[in-house]
Amino acid sequence: MPRGLIALALGGFGIGLTEFLIAGLLPQVASSFAVSEAAAGQLISGYALSVAIGAIVLTAATARLPRKGVLVGLVALFVIGNLLSALAQSYPVMMLGRIVAALCHGSFFGIGSLVARSLVVPEKKSRAVAVMFAGLTLANVLGVPFGALVGERWGWRAAFWAVTAIGVLALAGIIALVPNGAGETRPSTVTGRADPMPPSGLRAQFRAFRSWQVWLTLTATALSYGGMFGAFSYIAYTFTEVGGFSPADVAWLLMVYGVGLVVGNLVGGRAADRDRDRALLLALLGLTITLALFGLLAGSATASVILVFLMGVFGFAGVPGMITRVTDYAHGAALAASANVSASNIGNALGAWLGGVAITAGFGYTSPLYVGAGIVLLSFIVMAVAARQARSPAFTVQPYAPTSLDQGR
Repeated sequence: MPRGLIALALGGFGIGLTEFLIAGLLPQVASSFAVSEAAAGQLISGYALSVAIGAIVLTAATARLPRKGVLVGLVALFVIGNLLSALAQSYPVMMLGRIVAALCHGSFFGIGSLVARSLVVPEKKSRAVAVMFAGLTLANVLGVPFGALVGERWGWRAAFWAVTAIGVLALAGIIALVPNGAGETRPSTVTGRADPMPPSGLRAQFRAFRSWQVWLTLTATALSYGGMFGAFSYIAYTFTEVGGFSPADVAWLLMVYGVGLVVGNLVGGRAADRDRDRALLLALLGLTITLALFGLLAGSATASVILVFLMGVFGFAGVPGMITRVTDYAHGAALAASANVSASNIGNALGAWLGGVAITAGFGYTSPLYVGAGIVLLSFIVMAVAARQARSPAFTVQPYAPTSLDQGR
């Protein structure tokens, strides 16, 4: 794998840390700014909303710019946002820092995934995307404990200074290791053919959304994330109220889940390069079964440990394949790649809301697992329809044929 992927993975690690570490710092932040826990929690929800908006807006605004330059600008924005958070003397400035850092999140992973796949031959594109997302999965494992540990020893500002430093390293790495002209396609070592050249004009990128395959994949992405996140959002209550674990056990159980994410990401990327649609269907089916079994066996401590690991494995095994699938049918349009990130965040919000509704309705702390299983089952059905249609010649990915009008806007 090219060295440029290491720089992209480091950027993903830093951005992931920014998203997750705040959860372990909320009590300190709330105390520092003399705000309520609910107001401090808006630093999380405000970040998520900004991710969904920034993914589309920034990608559209930078549609015709060189992708390496865009990545450099996005990571610079990330550094500025975390610097604002580290220096913030008031809650509004802290929120501004979170919003600025979040705006780069979706576009970085959307455009970065296109750059990652362009650094390797087509038959390794899903693995390249998985390497880039390995940074994000590691951040999921380390983010909350990292924030809590650094915050406890040196204060919550130190955590943001540390993430700012990681951002500077990622910025230097992207400048030094990602080649100029990144984003151009490479020929396959097997067939000798390259993926279609991506459109650069904004109109052409929007034209990619005419494809039903793009919409089906985005829908499957939103539902799969929604099912997993709907279950994950209340998993601490499942562990303590149903599984009999102590609150102190939750931290290492979440790390077990995080290790599953890392494993699933790498295995899923390799599997998607062999047979992408089959790998996606197996991942979604595996996640559906895992969540349903978790609901049934949540009272068993041993089963809970095994199933939360499998929840991470199957939950992230489909991510590299979903990204390469949507970008293939969108002919490499960066806007579609970023829309995939927005779809996942929309799914997260939907899943968390539905899980909360189930608990409020009195169905207990295992109900989010069953709700999640149902949502992922819908994702499996959508993906099965997409895979069946994709076998038709009418849905074969055709080379993108740009017009002067497309390139000029």
